[in-house]
Amino acid sequence: MARPILFAVDDDVSVLEAVVGDLRRKYAQEYRIVRAASGQAALDTCDQLKTRGDAVALFLSDQRMPGMTGVDFLSQAMGLYPDAKRVLLTAYADTEAAIRAINTARIHYYLNKPWDPPEDKLYPVLDDLLFSWHQGYKPPYEGLQVVGTRWGSKDHAVRDFLSRNHVSFRWLNPDTQPEALELLKSRGLDDAKLPVVVFSDGTSAVQPTQMELAGKIGLRVQAEKEHYDLVVVGAGPAGLAGAVYGASEGLRTLVVEPDAVGGQAGSSSRIENYLGFPDGVSGDELARRGFVQAQRLGAEFLTQRVTKIRVEDQYRFVTMGDGRDVSCSAVLLATGVSWCKLDVPGGDELVGAGVYYGAAQSEAQSCKDEEVFVVGGANSAGQAAMNFARYARKVTMLVRGKGLAQSMSQYLIDQIAGTPNITVETGTEITRFCGTDHLQGIELRTPNGTDNRAATSVFIFIGAAPKTEWLPTEVARDDRGFVLAGPDLKRVGVDRMGDRNPYLLETSVPGIFVAGDVRHGSVKRAASAVGEGSIAIQFVHQYLAGF
Repeated sequence: MARPILFAVDDDVSVLEAVVGDLRRKYAQEYRIVRAASGQAALDTCDQLKTRGDAVALFLSDQRMPGMTGVDFLSQAMGLYPDAKRVLLTAYADTEAAIRAINTARIHYYLNKPWDPPEDKLYPVLDDLLFSWHQGYKPPYEGLQVVGTRWGSKDHAVRDFLSRNHVSFRWLNPDTQPEALELLKSRGLDDAKLPVVVFSDGTSAVQPTQMELAGKIGLRVQAEKEHYDLVVVGAGPAGLAGAVYGASEGLRTLVVEPDAVGGQAGSSSRIENYLGFPDGVSGDELARRGFVQAQRLGAEFLTQRVTKIRVEDQYRFVTMGDGRDVSCSAVLLATGVSWCKLDVPGGDELVGAGVYYGAAQSEAQSCKDEEVFVVGGANSAGQAAMNFARYARKVTMLVRGKGLAQSMSQYLIDQIAGTPNITVETGTEITRFCGTDHLQGIELRTPNGTDNRAATSVFIFIGAAPKTEWLPTEVARDDRGFVLAGPDLKRVGVDRMGDRNPYLLETSVPGIFVAGDVRHGSVKRAASAVGEGSIAIQFVHQYLAGF
């Protein structure tokens, strides 16, 4: 960030040099020192500084200057920099005029010439004024900025991707913040196509893709090597555990994740039944710790989407979304599951514009003082309800079943019951989403008939699907798409792989393993996924030893 400016103005070159010299001796480390030999020249420079967005902390101007007095200059400079401190340099004979200027021109202080020694007569005055200026000064934001509306699906996708990858940014909504349009205008853009992302290096991107964002924010999008011992597909709890154990045991390990480390568990606001965290831990924090640990042990992380896996002899080739291939000796599938869509009228059109699947932490603060609806009755829905209750005026949980006990942990049920702004409505489901450019209402089927509610934000947690259609047909799955492994392969006729039985977490394709929620019959809990991801590495070693 550019340093604030101390601006000295005097038509007498020798006096100006003396002022600048004294300022530099004391303040050069924290401020830039700018000079001008006349009031008009100083105003012209101020125009340029203002255009560049530079901050002026203090003006120090001589009073007796031809063409424009110091008081006149400081009065006009106040229009450009109203918060800057204004100091007038005067001869002893001009003291009375300087005192009047304090009242009429809102000058903060005057100093008689000469001011020697500056340690006694100059610096204490300026120190007090600069301290006061800093109290009210807000440095210009120089980090990443997102210009977008609250209700655009593309706008939401950008904010959500950045939030889940722990990238700090400032969101400017052109509907409510004029500075958003000013930022676009300064870069020759308009609000016809949003979102626009302005990066800290001054470049910008209009409606960027996820991969474009990943490259700009420093995520790796290309693998370092052509071959790895192990490629882990997915960076949820199972994938992170596989990465930690694989890397720690000497396997050259690559983890490929298209969205953000942590998977669905990463969006959980508080997991209170995970071993070793008596006060609970957020899914985001758990994922962050796993990511740091895996990296420290040597695992490499890649932000890409895997689109295909093929087998050639003892090699497995993993194809990325950009078309590049990475070869490996073994693959661990840890892709987790995705939320099932609510198949009711209006739902598809309003995704990201008031209808959200998952916790959508990026939207939580936008819901301040509003009513939020959470659809679902399992742990993820309960954790989300507790999180949104911190911001929203009211959280209404819509549960199709008879209650929460069937699918939610008791500790969450107790917390929800003790939170006054959470209401649970059982036997209730949404039958229609209403709205044009964003969600405005919902239609409900309740035990008492139908009901219409005003709504702007609905967060949906209604079961999960494995999304495994991209896998090769040789990888056996059940009728819902969950991957079969180990003893479960018998149902599709895979009893042996040559001269051996399938390993416990090995799929129907030798050398391709599975762990976590995407596996058929898995326990849908973070701790269980971590356990499977870690023990899968044992079987990877056994497989590699058989080469």
